[in-house]
Amino acid sequence: MALFQDQISRVLEIEKTPKRIICLVPSLTELLIDLGLEDFIVGITKFCVHPEYLKQTKTIVGGTKSIHVDALKALNPDIILCNKEENSKEIVKVCEEIAPTHVSDIYTIDDTLELIKMYGTLFSVESKALEIIEKINTELSGFKVFIKNKELKKVAYFIWRNPWMAAGNSTFINHLLQLNKFENIYQHIERYPEINLEEMKLNTQLNIIFLSSEPYPFKKEHAAELEKYTHNAKVIFVDGELFSWYGSRLLKAFDYFKTLHKRSIIL
Repeated sequence: MALFQDQISRVLEIEKTPKRIICLVPSLTELLIDLGLEDFIVGITKFCVHPEYLKQTKTIVGGTKSIHVDALKALNPDIILCNKEENSKEIVKVCEEIAPTHVSDIYTIDDTLELIKMYGTLFSVESKALEIIEKINTELSGFKVFIKNKELKKVAYFIWRNPWMAAGNSTFINHLLQLNKFENIYQHIERYPEINLEEMKLNTQLNIIFLSSEPYPFKKEHAAELEKYTHNAKVIFVDGELFSWYGSRLLKAFDYFKTLHKRSIIL
């Protein structure tokens, strides 16, 4: 019997290395694949879209906000992976009654690296976890050199419409915006605040509005709508996965951010 602590300080008792894994967090399902654990994944959510073929080979147990309890039980998992933001307390409680449940809680890149190390130990893939951590650190170091002399720009990052909602403080998105020298005009508000566009219009310093590709499917007409509430701010569509998916997706994020800075200059 071994004891493992998750990222919200809960202690899990694990008898042996888990071989039947259910993951209720899309970005962490991708991380499991990159850790070489595909054969041990038995259940995923309908939003676990990377790699694309996975939903044809694994059992879908619901979404991130609602689960099929009977499906989880039928899979007889050794462990269930959740996330504090993605999954509710109620879901975690139900999962705990089925199998040991590990909950991640990620706001920064350091939190991500800590989780990758945790998974390396938990699933006995320490060397692969270390390899991913080292690659992320290398990419991060290179990006910090790239961004060092970039001009600070004031931005808003929208994730939803009706009501309009933006990323605020205590989010992984805000952390990555800061890393990019994008000063979030809503960083003084916690989590994902509803935004009054008339009030946003009063901010004459706003340089860029980002429209995330997820979870809301923003289109050109939404960009045009927002432009009416700015003082010549650029509206740019961005890949939401590269701003909000922690885990091994970070390996693709920094090159994307470099391209994004070039776009923000050209547009």
